[in-house]
Amino acid sequence: MATILICDDERDIVNALDIYLCSEGYETCKALNGKEALQALSERDIDLVLLDVMMPVMDGIETMIKIREKYDVPVIFLSAKSEDNDKILGLNIGADDYVTKPFNLALVAARIKSNLRRYNMSKENHESEKLVIGGISLDDRAKQVKVDGDIVELTPKEFAILKLLMENPNKVFSNKEIYRRVWEEDPFGNESTVSVHIRHLREKTEVNPKEPRYIQAVWGQGYKIERRRQ
Repeated sequence: MATILICDDERDIVNALDIYLCSEGYETCKALNGKEALQALSERDIDLVLLDVMMPVMDGIETMIKIREKYDVPVIFLSAKSEDNDKILGLNIGADDYVTKPFNLALVAARIKSNLRRYNMSKENHESEKLVIGGISLDDRAKQVKVDGDIVELTPKEFAILKLLMENPNKVFSNKEIYRRVWEEDPFGNESTVSVHIRHLREKTEVNPKEPRYIQAVWGQGYKIERRRQ
């Protein structure tokens, strides 16, 4: 079951949410201010945060900003303020939902369930959008490439070439076709530019660039990426 971080400076609210959510089958983690919440996030796997807005030491607004610098966890704001401007501010800085105090515990639990379901569906869709071939994974939305779990830095053109090849495993692309697809113009004799980018790609993605596992040259035809090659 999901772990919920409850952050509020009012102990009675924290304890009431703790008791209720535990009875609903959730695991909980408690914090009384933003600093404690950030510490909890750094130490535990948290699935959702209930975050009060008005708190000492570090308020919910500052805490929310810092959460979004490092974490993609869903956050529901808890606040006695019901004005639209406060809700808009909370949502604009990264909150996923907003519950106004005083609140019904069952309503909070329903909001938690709804946000977790939406977050998990989004996460599954995101995972399905990733391209993976052997030890190379390409995340187009994050514009990130990992090789055997380590992030590698690619230029935009290198990324685009790798994406093209990974979207079409085992298909051979000529230098001219790669150039047209990536540079979106006719090569006009610049086909050799593709070979230079391929060499750089191999240097960044292959254990031994001279004996590539993935990006293969097909003599006289172009390049392809092998779906499975050990």
